[in-house]
Amino acid sequence: MTNPVSDPSGETAGAVAPRLDLGDLAVWGGFLEVHTRLMRLLDADLVATHGMALVEYEVLFKLSAAGGRLRMSDLAQVAMLSRSGLTRIVGVLEAQRLVRRVSSPGDGRVLIATLTAAGRGRLAAARETHSANVRRLFLAPLDQDQKKAIAAGWQSIRAALDQHDRVQTT
Repeated sequence: MTNPVSDPSGETAGAVAPRLDLGDLAVWGGFLEVHTRLMRLLDADLVATHGMALVEYEVLFKLSAAGGRLRMSDLAQVAMLSRSGLTRIVGVLEAQRLVRRVSSPGDGRVLIATLTAAGRGRLAAARETHSANVRRLFLAPLDQDQKKAIAAGWQSIRAALDQHDRVQTT
């Protein structure tokens, strides 16, 4: 049995909570719908335009952002994938010669994912499509005040999730 966790409102998780009211349902349901629809659209366009799934793009993007080399376990963490899920995706990318896995010189048990020149090229081309779609489908419908409010909301949610993670690991 886990210990109840306090949330930022001071309520205890695990206690019977009232149902979400209509306003809360609109926020939660809206997030779920928008996320699902965006992910489907972004994925479908990357596949149609570049033959690359969104998850493959994200792995290449995270690898590039880290300087082109990361331990597989670290890449799984930053890409928010399980180790086995990342292994499968990197296998697909490796078969296309976009990524290479090499043993760490300091510890042969550790694999390092390395972005290849071909991977950089495919990422650059796909980034144009992905960025244009993010702007068009997600950012363009919002004014600056809405963008600031959403960004502030994400920060509050991240802080609550970080607090939850800290409590769960102690």
